[in-house]
Amino acid sequence: MDDYTDQEKMEESAIQYDGSSTVLDLTSYQLHSLESIDIPFNLTELDLTANRLTVLDSRIGLLSNLKKLSLRQNLLDDAGVDMISGWDAISGLEELVLRDNKLTKIPDVSIFKKLLVFDVSFNEISSLNGLAKVSNTLKELYVSKNEVTTMEEIDHFHELQILELGSNRLRVMENLQTLTKLKELWLGRNRIRVVNLCGLKCIEKISLQSNRLTSMKGFEDCVALEELYLSHNGIAKMEGLSTLVNLRVLDASSNKLTAVDDIENLTQLEDLWLNDNQITSLEGIAEAVAGSREKLTTIYLENNPCAKNSPNYSATLKQIFPNLQQIDSAVFG
Repeated sequence: MDDYTDQEKMEESAIQYDGSSTVLDLTSYQLHSLESIDIPFNLTELDLTANRLTVLDSRIGLLSNLKKLSLRQNLLDDAGVDMISGWDAISGLEELVLRDNKLTKIPDVSIFKKLLVFDVSFNEISSLNGLAKVSNTLKELYVSKNEVTTMEEIDHFHELQILELGSNRLRVMENLQTLTKLKELWLGRNRIRVVNLCGLKCIEKISLQSNRLTSMKGFEDCVALEELYLSHNGIAKMEGLSTLVNLRVLDASSNKLTAVDDIENLTQLEDLWLNDNQITSLEGIAEAVAGSREKLTTIYLENNPCAKNSPNYSATLKQIFPNLQQIDSAVFG
């Protein structure tokens, strides 16, 4: 049983805080308030992750040097964070994390004109309404594990590099055409049926795992793409991949594929995940993956007929791909 009070925990941690540091980490103290905590005025980073806060301490709004504020994993609702919209002194904030709280809407953070990272994942947000007020300086936006149904109010984020909207209720990919600097797009665990990347050409990582896709078409123009995750969909044919010459990782596991196609030009491919499909034979796989014969280090084909019915399955793959280090879960030197 833990007999420490919040204050005693703070006194113990104060040994590590010498007063000259500009970073204060109060992670996992289970604090219900900050009343008993000394908050130095010169802080640039304040981490309040994993506490029990329901309202924000007004002294935070006076930290004029603050660049990073994490309120992850607290008990903050919409009313609990409302006051942040009036905190002029910390308008230079660059990173704001409100992940894993009780928010039902995007809070008003329009005051932060230099914001680079904004995280409201793991809340109860039903709409992206309010993002229009978020600074166009933003580089990373995280709104995963909410109840969002529409991709909206994102078109002004011309500097955005990472967009995370996984585990929502999205049905359509839209309003991406102005995000020309986007490098990572995470849309796993939604209800998307059709790929529409609106001509994005700089994107390097895309996840559409656990959606309702039946086709791979739509990635043809994403020539910079390095990682593509399409597992747990209803895709029956490998197609639209031949232009993705920079692709290093392709995960098309748990689909309805019957053959390996359209990747013979992918000379950079290192990881190929095709397990849990309906690929009947290893015949022709050498030609299908010819471009990456030397590069390929990992291949997953377990739970396909070709893996179950080929007596020398592993030996055949090792012979085709001389630099393989892993076949399914078997790792070798």
